[in-house]
Amino acid sequence: MSILIGGAWPYANGSLHLGHIAALLPGDILARYFRLKGEDVLYVSGSDCNGTPISIRANSEGSTTKVIADRYHNEFVDTFKRLGFTFDMFTRTDSPNHHAVVQDIFLKLWKNGYIYKKEIEQTYCEVDRQFLPDRYVEGTCPNCGSKARGDQCDSCSLILDPLDLTNRSCKLCGNEPSIRKTEHFYFELGSFQEQLENYVKVSKKSNAWRDNAVQLTERYLSEGLKDRAASRDLPNGVSIPIKGYEEKKIYVWIEAVSGYYSASKEWGLQNNKDVQSFWDEATISYYVHGKDNIPFHTLIWPAILKGIGHKALPTHIVSNEYLTLEKKKISTSQNWAVWAPYILEKYHPDSIRYFLTINAPENRDTDFSWREFIHSHNGELLGAYGNFINRTLKFIEKSYAGQIPEEEINDLIIKQTESLYIRIGKLIEEAHFKTALETIFTYIRDANKYFDEQKPWLQIKEERDTSKNTITTCVYIIGNVAQLLFPFLPFSSEEVRKILRMDNFQWEPVHVKGKTIENITPLFERIDTLVIQDEFDQLNKNVNNA
Repeated sequence: MSILIGGAWPYANGSLHLGHIAALLPGDILARYFRLKGEDVLYVSGSDCNGTPISIRANSEGSTTKVIADRYHNEFVDTFKRLGFTFDMFTRTDSPNHHAVVQDIFLKLWKNGYIYKKEIEQTYCEVDRQFLPDRYVEGTCPNCGSKARGDQCDSCSLILDPLDLTNRSCKLCGNEPSIRKTEHFYFELGSFQEQLENYVKVSKKSNAWRDNAVQLTERYLSEGLKDRAASRDLPNGVSIPIKGYEEKKIYVWIEAVSGYYSASKEWGLQNNKDVQSFWDEATISYYVHGKDNIPFHTLIWPAILKGIGHKALPTHIVSNEYLTLEKKKISTSQNWAVWAPYILEKYHPDSIRYFLTINAPENRDTDFSWREFIHSHNGELLGAYGNFINRTLKFIEKSYAGQIPEEEINDLIIKQTESLYIRIGKLIEEAHFKTALETIFTYIRDANKYFDEQKPWLQIKEERDTSKNTITTCVYIIGNVAQLLFPFLPFSSEEVRKILRMDNFQWEPVHVKGKTIENITPLFERIDTLVIQDEFDQLNKNVNNA
């Protein structure tokens, strides 16, 4: 079975914050799980190095788009590596491969009659003497009245054109732009209305889309799909591959989603592999992103694929709601954010992965607070998971000279463990990561109860064989917990694997026999709760210095 997993492409105009990580982490959980099952997995993403956000950052720093894109792309690569993300290909949209693939897609749409030219009115800044890309125009959303950019309203998710906004202003100089006529290319999105309605009906029945994706997509369809501009006057991006229009760029909403295909092609070229099995009707695909990207994955990308004759439409839409910070919306402009490089410098990557999964905004907005983060580390990772492993292995080290006993395993626990793989696997495949992790930790807490009830420290004095059965069962639990948690908490799972000298992980029950362990140290260290106030103070200090 071929599994394609696509993670949304972050703009290379600033550091990643916890909101980005919360939205993208499910992709790595899926990739790790399906690899454990032995499936053929291709996990792709990259840095969005084109479009206006990079240009805006470059202008504000008096730099170039390449310098900005290089800086943040390299930072993203480092951040994802430190968080344990296992991309098969993490590339960038300013690569020659991406440009070539996107231009080929554009030409196919053009050849198939789904792209046409049209004279339109567009905002033009008389001060800066240029047509303004959508994100260079700010104003008021006509739907909800919130402040919005010229491409989309973050408050109500309405896709916009700069001319839709009221109270328009140029982001560069603050002046009101004028309106001029210019020629652009348009994509016939409206011609796919009926096909996409049928596609969404089938997807809805499969329960493979998150509810927010279904609801928002149905809203767009009920309003009626409109043709969308396919080109823009942008300072950087993929040039239109038609003579006389090379100065214009392919609009980011066509170009960026095409990155999943271009990244797949790049992986294939680098590894001398045919990627067709990841792009046919039998492919199972997961598209992982935040809710602000839903229509691009449920309507626009499927329409593009249909337009070029591809049949590998998205099967699973994993669209998270928002992560707030200390009960307030994350704001990069006000520096109200916990930046990924910062938290990785100070805390265990599995602590971050655990918190963002167990508190994942899967169906509603959830909150990150320093208090809950520290307490979840101390209470669950250290107090439940780490404690069970440490008390068991230290007991073996002390009472059995580090030699793991080879005795009978509790039959009930064997049956529970076998059924757990089936249940957790189903939950992961259905993108219920929070419930999956909660279920594993229920198993861990039950394991602690088992240890307490059996009292091996007394059994070894009175019933030595029974003590061996207890400890053999506990080691069985530890080995399987490490495997079950590997998609979620890979760093600590790998430590356990090495301690127990296990072979490579797999998605089926394992029994660790006859191994010798030594030099047991805790998986996790306790975090002083005084840190909570320090971190909260630092957060407010960052805002004041923004």
